Amino acid sequence: MKSTRNFMFFLCPMLVLGFLYYSSGRLHLRTLVQKSQYDKQGFLTKLDGKLPLELQYKYGNLSKGECKPGYAEAKMMSIYPKFSKPAPMFLDPNFKRLSRISSYPPPFGVRTQEKIIDVILAATKRYLLDPELDSLSCKRCIIIGNGGILFNKSLGSKIDEYDVVVRLNEAPVSGFEKDVGSKTTMRITYPEGAIQKPEHYEKDSLFVFSAFKPMDFKWFLHMVAKERLRSMEGFWKSVARVVPREPKDMRILNPYFIQEAAFRFIGLPHNNGLMGRGNIPTLGTVAITMALHNCDEVALAGFGYDMSSPLAPLHYYEKLKMSAIKESWTHNISKEKEFLRKLVKGGVIQDLTNGI
Repeated sequence: MKSTRNFMFFLCPMLVLGFLYYSSGRLHLRTLVQKSQYDKQGFLTKLDGKLPLELQYKYGNLSKGECKPGYAEAKMMSIYPKFSKPAPMFLDPNFKRLSRISSYPPPFGVRTQEKIIDVILAATKRYLLDPELDSLSCKRCIIIGNGGILFNKSLGSKIDEYDVVVRLNEAPVSGFEKDVGSKTTMRITYPEGAIQKPEHYEKDSLFVFSAFKPMDFKWFLHMVAKERLRSMEGFWKSVARVVPREPKDMRILNPYFIQEAAFRFIGLPHNNGLMGRGNIPTLGTVAITMALHNCDEVALAGFGYDMSSPLAPLHYYEKLKMSAIKESWTHNISKEKEFLRKLVKGGVIQDLTNGI
């Protein structure tokens, strides 16, 4: 009897330990399985574009073509659970409260540039789109890339149907309306990318400034104040000397979108938060990131370089060929394309030219 009792005293702890070991193993295995569902950046590894059941229920009763409120955010969160929606499109006088950008210098933040930004914002006085667009309960946005893939696609009328049409740098509209549309809500650019001839600007679009280095803010202040730029020092190529827009039609793009695109979405080198080799996203990807935070539906057109076709046109508006692309010091095109493919495959954005 005594030996039986001793055996039970020995057996019970062993059973408990065995159960705990088995349970911890199952838990560890489950954790590994859960982790394997996501890649290094936090995106689902298996993307099929199908709507989760809760989204099918939410958007299932909408008419075909009707704008889907909150759709881009919901789809983004379904493939990237770490996505957080609130991020203002443009800087306003309260920008110093935005902790995400306060600790980084340009291009990822505003540190060291606070005083000049205060002066610029005091002159522009407006920090949103426009009352008509801001009052929309659902906004459909499209980002127009400059790729030659747009040429001869006749997408102009479809592009013009979007509420917000975003264009980049100096890509022209006049003469290319059949393929790229005639509507421009905003043109996002930086000093070296801005249109240099005033007559080539649209008449009523917003001029949205994106800074990549401290010198860029000084340039923009000159443009806002209508002052002559005396020196070209600090720029890697010639820049616009004048921007034919009133201060009320000028905005500063929130640099958080550069930061988020680079470090969270694409996974570029952090480099202690400083601009370095291969850690700057292209302006197109920055614009898409901005749209994910501020638009209900997001589309793009004119994105994607086909390096296997060296004789294909690089841009829709010039004869330069794909073979002219050189390895970029600042960008990582292949990693960006990988990120954009996740968005397209996951159904977060629509690619009208199927270049991603």
